[in-house]
Amino acid sequence: MTREGEGTVADETAADATRNAGNALPEDPPDAPGAPPGTSGPGTSGHRTSDRDPTGPGASGRAASSPDTPDHGTPDHGTSAPGTPGPAEWRTWQDAAERALYGPDGFYTRPGGPGPAGHFRTSVHASPLYAGAVAALLRRVDTALGHPAELALVDVGAGRGELLTGVLAALPEEVAARVRPHAVERAPRPPGLDPRIDWRADLPAPGSLTGLLFANEWLDNVPLDVVETDADGVPRRVLVRADGAERLGAPVDGPDAEWLARWWPPVAPDAAGPGPSPAPGLRAEIGRPRDAAWARAVRTLRTGLAVAADYAHRRADRPPFGSLTGFRAGREVAPVPDGSCDLTAHVALDACAGPGAELLTQRTALHALGVSGGRPPLSLATSDPTRYVRALARAGQAAELTDPAGLGAFTWLLQPAGGTACTGLLTPDLPSGDPH
Repeated sequence: MTREGEGTVADETAADATRNAGNALPEDPPDAPGAPPGTSGPGTSGHRTSDRDPTGPGASGRAASSPDTPDHGTPDHGTSAPGTPGPAEWRTWQDAAERALYGPDGFYTRPGGPGPAGHFRTSVHASPLYAGAVAALLRRVDTALGHPAELALVDVGAGRGELLTGVLAALPEEVAARVRPHAVERAPRPPGLDPRIDWRADLPAPGSLTGLLFANEWLDNVPLDVVETDADGVPRRVLVRADGAERLGAPVDGPDAEWLARWWPPVAPDAAGPGPSPAPGLRAEIGRPRDAAWARAVRTLRTGLAVAADYAHRRADRPPFGSLTGFRAGREVAPVPDGSCDLTAHVALDACAGPGAELLTQRTALHALGVSGGRPPLSLATSDPTRYVRALARAGQAAELTDPAGLGAFTWLLQPAGGTACTGLLTPDLPSGDPH
């Protein structure tokens, strides 16, 4: 599963990376005010470092659950102060992750912390080619919309503004003059950021913008609940303490049970009609908060294109033991909701997708935007050595971004908004780097 860069290690433990993370509020009405779930942290982050198979046994990194615990469903509360998750306090994973990631001393919001880049690298940090590709996509959106007087570029989960900074630098002056960049991020505005960038903790008003909304690795940090099937095959919510210990809670019911039956059927008892119960010990993550978060983000556009880039899975290949994990200092670690590590899970982007949406691999998307890992001709090494070295470095960066076993395996969800003008903008046979 890789958070970013297969094999990125502690040498990335310095600057603060931009990774979109989640605010959570999944039960808020779709147009409720406030920060969108998961807008602090990995916004611009790429896949986290790791070469462990996320679908294999133990992929969730969980502590042992206790299906036979008599107190199913009622969290114990320890003696910690109000609002402070003590080590003895049992919570759902959604609640625990929200506090651990975005609380006062959360992983993404802790004052003075190293930020996401201190723990993992993303596509944005892997190469400026990524920002260049987003700039190329923005130009296609601009052309499809008839070159509006104001062209919005919204980065949801903007981290430290790296992606917006790179895109603005890559745009032609005529386009950049019309762009209105918005960074949606719960962390404070970083010093020295381009004054053109509107820094905000919440999404713009519904239907208020025309342009491109881009969410790079945001949804995987929107907190959600984890479930596990008990000895009878009944899916129950997993409760967790701040030290990472788990136990099973109440059976899943209502809309969450309906979501599982539709989108993660292996753990839903009656998803396929009469038949054997699910096997004990199966895990799943209920993606409803992410579906709602993405729908709210798309609604900010009056017309344009919304893109979510994340590591994902589809209904036919959901991981049998879930994908919840943690990252710290360039290494994958057990997911412990104490604020010491990133907490992330793959995204069911097919469940998030609305009418007219497309799902592409990052490799396909970037190739359509002119990012190619092809080596420069060897003859260039003789005729222009400096240019050859630069072209070779660029090819290496492109290869990393499009590696089918790494960042290239990410999924891009493209959702047109306000009509079909921005449908099919990544048709592979479009001229590379050319506006649509």
